[in-house]
Amino acid sequence: MACEIKYRPQHLLLHRSFPITITIPTSAPTLALYITSPWPFFSPASSPFPVSLHQNKTSHRSYLALSPRSENSEMASHIVGYPRMGPKRELKFALESFWDGKSSAEDLQKVASDLRSAIWKQMTDADIKYIPSNTFAYYDQVLDTTAMLGAVPPRYGWNGGEIGFDVYFSMARGNASVPAMEMTKWFDTNYHYIVPELGPDVKFTYASHKAVNEYNEAKQLGVETVPVLIGPVSYLLLSKPAKGVEKTFSLLSLLDKILPVYKEVVSELKGAGASLIQFDEPTLVMDLDTHQLQAFTEAYSELESSFSGLNVIIETYFADVPAEAYKTLTSLKGVTGYGFDFVRGTKTLDLIKAEFPKGKYLFAGVVDGRNIWANDLAASLCTLEELEGIVGKDKLVVSTSCSLLHTAVDLANESKLDKEIKSWLAFAAQKVLEVNVLAKALAGQKDEAFFSANADAQASRRSSPRVTNQAVQKAAAGLKGSDHRRATNVSARLDAQQKKLNLPILPTTTIGSFPQTVELRRVRREYKANKISEEEYIKSIKEEINKVVKLQEELNIDVLVHGEPERNDMVEYFGEQLSGFAFTANGWVQSYGSRCVKPPIIYGDVSRPKPMTVFWSSTAQSMTSRPMKGMLTGPVTILNWSFVRNDQPRFETCYQIALAIKDEVEDLEKAGINVIQIDEAALREGLPPRKSEHDFYLNWAVHSFRITNCGVQDTTQIHTHMCYSNFNDIIHSIIDMDADVITIENSRSDEKLLSVFREGVKYGAGIGPGVYDIHSPRIPSLEEIADRINKMLAVLETNILWVNPDCGLKTRKYAEVKPALQNMVEAVKLLRTQLAK
Repeated sequence: MACEIKYRPQHLLLHRSFPITITIPTSAPTLALYITSPWPFFSPASSPFPVSLHQNKTSHRSYLALSPRSENSEMASHIVGYPRMGPKRELKFALESFWDGKSSAEDLQKVASDLRSAIWKQMTDADIKYIPSNTFAYYDQVLDTTAMLGAVPPRYGWNGGEIGFDVYFSMARGNASVPAMEMTKWFDTNYHYIVPELGPDVKFTYASHKAVNEYNEAKQLGVETVPVLIGPVSYLLLSKPAKGVEKTFSLLSLLDKILPVYKEVVSELKGAGASLIQFDEPTLVMDLDTHQLQAFTEAYSELESSFSGLNVIIETYFADVPAEAYKTLTSLKGVTGYGFDFVRGTKTLDLIKAEFPKGKYLFAGVVDGRNIWANDLAASLCTLEELEGIVGKDKLVVSTSCSLLHTAVDLANESKLDKEIKSWLAFAAQKVLEVNVLAKALAGQKDEAFFSANADAQASRRSSPRVTNQAVQKAAAGLKGSDHRRATNVSARLDAQQKKLNLPILPTTTIGSFPQTVELRRVRREYKANKISEEEYIKSIKEEINKVVKLQEELNIDVLVHGEPERNDMVEYFGEQLSGFAFTANGWVQSYGSRCVKPPIIYGDVSRPKPMTVFWSSTAQSMTSRPMKGMLTGPVTILNWSFVRNDQPRFETCYQIALAIKDEVEDLEKAGINVIQIDEAALREGLPPRKSEHDFYLNWAVHSFRITNCGVQDTTQIHTHMCYSNFNDIIHSIIDMDADVITIENSRSDEKLLSVFREGVKYGAGIGPGVYDIHSPRIPSLEEIADRINKMLAVLETNILWVNPDCGLKTRKYAEVKPALQNMVEAVKLLRTQLAK
């Protein structure tokens, strides 16, 4: 067989590879190959055969021994998906430039093409056998599927043809005349997807050829990929009924209508040369009824004929596959293999031990796609060897637990982390290498040096004194035995607070952040780089706070915020001031669209060395006579939006964070801050996919929130905020949080929240369902906002209703924020007059 071997001289000035092509029969004995070069240090960059390198520095001669590898020992490796933003957020900046009209569609497409090419090359260089394509998205992979199916809601005015950027981004972001589609959390991650809106009249048509185009794009680069599609049943189950048919329409009734489009896509991929297609069906890990499980059987039976000549893998992730779902999955027709998450789904192993279909492939997700800790290679290899004994050596494929979309891109870009902590970590690029090294070990080519270094890092982390703080452990252990509720009920507290705050009916407020301008970001950046003094920094931030305060007073907002100009991120800002946290320079992860977050790394026990927000909140309060909210991020959100240590239960870490926030709450109260908001934006997203695990999670999550404020006086008003999740199914846990006021996203989800109150749930605390969507540049009219408030007044008491946007204003421009808030205040003014009459 022909073999091209590339060598790269390890010389500072040379970065070229020198290809040599030789032909070796697979039955050949070990072959000796001699190379003479002026550079003595050569290393094999790629070879389909195991290569051992021997060098003679004196003669400048390199001797290589190559051993042909048989098909039986071929390493099988697979990546479910990969981050799309780029190592330096290249896609983010390209998107925002395009949206602002500063660059063309061609410019955006070039950046995207370069990113895809780099990803495919990286996996090729790492000897990954099954490389994914169509996991890239300009905004969201579910929205890509909506485009593929032509399921565009009528309001966007699409008249057929290939869906372009105008329609695509209007669905994602809205435009001047129509709002965006709903956005919600992707299972229990911090990634958001665009929720399809489907009704009985939707006409499905093959309207985006992106999957085939990207497959062909990779093929032209010499890379054979596995096209990835969101499976038809999960797509429907993750959709929502269109407005007007919410209670009567079955989404699964559309299955027969979308399958013809899937058949077209599969046929086109097969025609392009694809030999393996991956269908992501993550809803199989959820609690599904018989009707829903039957939909999988029907769908893949219908698709079976189009699978002829193809291998098909069904990928699941984020949890165990329940027994009935496992039975359904492993009985699907036309399916060649199954992907399972063995990081968050360890119980699936028991199902596989009991029964696994003969002759099928098992894609074993043993490398964590949702965290940044280096894999325990020895433990993973044990799991793989156990699986190998069940399914057979030639049927086992080493994989990631889910898409690497949920982790940072490349540890090699990090200069901020110290050497010890860095040795404990693996980002997406390193996880690709972990998959490869495990596959090689399974094929009998164990890299002893790699395994040894990994074992040393695991031991270092277990024994490091930086990880454990006995005082913190003791304090957290002491929390058991109390539910930490405030002594007085919420009704009595609200009366006491109203006497002190004297707020009008329908009080107005915002959620916390105000626009982060280019100038403001420059000031923070220069301060961190020691280019300006602390005095200059404080002066600039005070000026920004004063500007935000004056604007709110001019708009006549009732309860003010300081705008958070000193904060880079609502979690990172706190983590930087808490012990047990580490931070990256480029550890960005996509949250939605172009929005990226840089999650802190919780590596040890958490405590608060000193006050974190008191100075800025007190400064802001001194600028106004109106109530100023102290702004904190709650313990559950800090936990869920961080990369969390995996050497102790998550709830123990959450309790530690809660105690730290409790100290901050009490210091704010002592400083004269009478309204304190403790954001729990991410409480709902941490809810496990399986209902059997809900109560345990909600109990410790709600308890953690109550710990933070159980010691304040009745007159101190505690707010919380939640956004972009389905809250209706946890409304009783939200009530149990016992906050005085909750502001909650409502507009982007088309007022879905209000239905829970229409159905009879009584809510006695203050509540502010959002009156406009801040993730769209669209400015809502006074009439639109007034209409939303009237809908709220139909199901909520006037004396508990607050008026506010859906979420913080950080990502918007002042040109959008000022008129939107003005319309909000004017709408309230109009309604107060009407209510007074």
